[in-house]
Amino acid sequence: MPDIEDLLLPHIHELKTYQGVSPSETLAEQAGISLDKVIRLNGNENPYGPSPHVAEALGNFRDYNHYPDPAQRNLRAALSEYLGVPDENIVAGNGSDEIIDLLMRMFLAPGDEIIIPVPTFGMYSFSADVAGARAISVRRNDDFDIDIEAITGAITPRTKAIFFPSPNNPTGNLVSEAQSRALLETGLLVVADEAYYEFCGQTLMRLLPEYRNLVVLRTFSKWAGLAGLRIGAGAMDPDLAATMMGMKPPYNVNLAAEIALLASLADTGKLLSRVESIVAERSRLYELLDGIPGIEPWPSQANFILCKMPDGRGLDVYEGMCRRGVFLRYFDNDLLRDYIRVSVGKPEETDAVISGFRAVLGVDD
Repeated sequence: MPDIEDLLLPHIHELKTYQGVSPSETLAEQAGISLDKVIRLNGNENPYGPSPHVAEALGNFRDYNHYPDPAQRNLRAALSEYLGVPDENIVAGNGSDEIIDLLMRMFLAPGDEIIIPVPTFGMYSFSADVAGARAISVRRNDDFDIDIEAITGAITPRTKAIFFPSPNNPTGNLVSEAQSRALLETGLLVVADEAYYEFCGQTLMRLLPEYRNLVVLRTFSKWAGLAGLRIGAGAMDPDLAATMMGMKPPYNVNLAAEIALLASLADTGKLLSRVESIVAERSRLYELLDGIPGIEPWPSQANFILCKMPDGRGLDVYEGMCRRGVFLRYFDNDLLRDYIRVSVGKPEETDAVISGFRAVLGVDD
């Protein structure tokens, strides 16, 4: 009899796992502190949580024994109003990660390629690997801006798509409309991941009628505080959306996530006022980081700030912050050697980050 692992597809057997964020209980155990002392700024989560209407709506709902609507009628109608595009252009997903995965399965055969400007969000290359395809990395310039000439020069007969976030994760900078149009003119599928749209207000959504090859992704994990319920959406050409609706799992968005999204969209005023607080705190965090000798923060249009640590000190600083119960995102790769990403938290969390950096780096106040 063959070993069960011999039956795996070769590319799955060799897959490198995407490393997500550990739960707070694990972080507390690692640091040897109580759960309430954990400062969790490593996942770009919303420190204020969801709308208070979410818990009320979830508690009052009584039909959890029923399946969700596979056609997503209420979801798509509500998303249409919020996104400003017809509901026939929209597909809701189990997080925007699911929309990414569905696009990969729709467009990529084994051996096909996508292009990603790096450094960037790791799910694009991971999902391409799962599909048996290849993610071709095109390095950004020294300012982390995308290189249009290099991207177009990397296109081959096997290239099917270009994926990029705007603002980019983890660098926080935008892709301009002119740059996006240049990529769209290649005729390839162009996926603009606008997970952090609410923190910058710049979108390509209005280009959808002009370019059938454009897909715009949105999520409710960041601005609406629903990361734990996994709800996102893709806006695209209606024919492409119809194809995706036909091939997605019928009940891909669970009822709790649907209820939470609808309750959030009924309370956008409060949620967007919290976004304003996060944007204001982002400015404060940047100024304080910029005042620490040895740290170089990068301007950001998202809810995080990427920081260059002193050469050779990145891992040391990251581990020192973990020991203090302040958990940030460290990037152990050649493109971001000695870089740490700091999610924007509440003011008291900002204060803990700044005092922690100063202590670990040995910088006097």
